[in-house]
Amino acid sequence: MKTIAQPAQPAQAAVETPRSALRVRSRRFWNNRTLMLMCLPAIIFFLIFAYLPMPGLYLAFIKYNYTDGIFHSKFIGMENFRFLVMTGDLWRLTFNTIAYNLGFIIFGNLLQIFVAILLNELRKKWFKKVSQTLMFLPFFISFVIIGLIAYNILSYDYGILNNILKSLGADPVKTYSNGHIWPFIILITYLWQSTGYGSIVYFAAIMGLDSEVVEASEIDGANALQRIRYIVLPWLKPTFIILLLFSLGGVLRGNFGLFYNLVGANNTALYATTDIIETYVFRSLMNNFNFSMGSAVSLYQSVFGFIVVLSANWLVKKASPDNSLF
Repeated sequence: MKTIAQPAQPAQAAVETPRSALRVRSRRFWNNRTLMLMCLPAIIFFLIFAYLPMPGLYLAFIKYNYTDGIFHSKFIGMENFRFLVMTGDLWRLTFNTIAYNLGFIIFGNLLQIFVAILLNELRKKWFKKVSQTLMFLPFFISFVIIGLIAYNILSYDYGILNNILKSLGADPVKTYSNGHIWPFIILITYLWQSTGYGSIVYFAAIMGLDSEVVEASEIDGANALQRIRYIVLPWLKPTFIILLLFSLGGVLRGNFGLFYNLVGANNTALYATTDIIETYVFRSLMNNFNFSMGSAVSLYQSVFGFIVVLSANWLVKKASPDNSLF
């Protein structure tokens, strides 16, 4: 009589108890204790300066009263946001902040890539080191010093520019009351200060390029421009995308130190072209003592930046999944 073979019974899956899971996590944490210790200062920093202040966002929805404090002041809902929209300040601040940051991101990254490629093409090591040092120095100059240098150049009465124009018989320029030229001044100043520092990231990425690939292209007859176009630039693409995503996260966060020291926060003649969210919040707190309005603008700023990061990462993930941030 034939016996029918019974199907093999699947092995009983091991049930992971909470105690065993905790033991695994504890062992993993102990094995990576050095890495966790290195991350501890950053974790503490974000806990203190990013997470603990979060209850203060409640200020955006109240009419703050010094006597009653934050949690006992009158709740007014979205009135602070409605006031910003009705006055038109929110649109002006948003446009100026985004426009400046897009200029910083686009022109900054293009110039940094260009400088990094030029440094890579230099053959004299001593000249390369000297060039890197000279370009890196402006990053360490304080915004206060930069503002002082700009004032000594652009001042109507004592500036170098107007003294040169007067000596040539031309009329002096009222720089600090002409808002149309300040976007160019601010952009040039930012590029001058940040290009040397930013180019280091791209230069380091180029250093990771396999030298055998470059040598093979030279043997095949590729000139310098062809090597840059078909080898170096595609190699820098992932670095550029990651830095772009990080930068877009702060597209609504202006460089307060740069704007405040170059233009100031109370120059009404330049509000139309130089006023950004940070300078507006500063005026709200220091001049008007309007904590609720400043908090409303800051909350809008954070939510908008969060949406921009998610949207940009989604687009990158659709076009090139390997280069997305998450």
